[in-house]
Amino acid sequence: MTVPRGNQARAQRLGERIAQIVAEMLERRIKDPRLGFVTVTEARVTGDLREATVYYTVYGPDDEVAGTAAALASATGLIRSEVGRQTGIKHTPSITFLQDTVPDTARSIEDLVARARQADAEVAATREGAVPAGDADPYRQPATGDDESDAGLGADSSGGPLGHYPAGRDSRTRYSPS
Repeated sequence: MTVPRGNQARAQRLGERIAQIVAEMLERRIKDPRLGFVTVTEARVTGDLREATVYYTVYGPDDEVAGTAAALASATGLIRSEVGRQTGIKHTPSITFLQDTVPDTARSIEDLVARARQADAEVAATREGAVPAGDADPYRQPATGDDESDAGLGADSSGGPLGHYPAGRDSRTRYSPS
């Protein structure tokens, strides 16, 4: 089912408002001792405005993360009623709390980038002072005009930015560097 464009914008605005309300409530009204250092990162609302998912992060060890999840689950009813009161919409969306994994993912990506930089530095260190195994210039050299391989070249054999090209059977298809 597609959601009309106007409802998407409304759902986004409502999500931003819900994130703000939940953050204020966690800071001022929810006094659960299990609640750790929690940050509301985002709230997403479905297009029909019936369900809201609030994403959060917790700074601390795993036991604080579990305690915060339990505290948020027990405070969901109070938070939902406050969201309904402050937004004034006809149907208050049901609220679900999910731990945001973006910071953990970003941290693992940063670790991978650091390992790649270290590997690049190791390759650069081993490459220093190395010489090529074959010819110094392994690429095809421009034709000199004195051997049989140049017999197919057109009248202008000076080459150009793309090198020398043999002329076709028709004189109109000859490569011209100008």
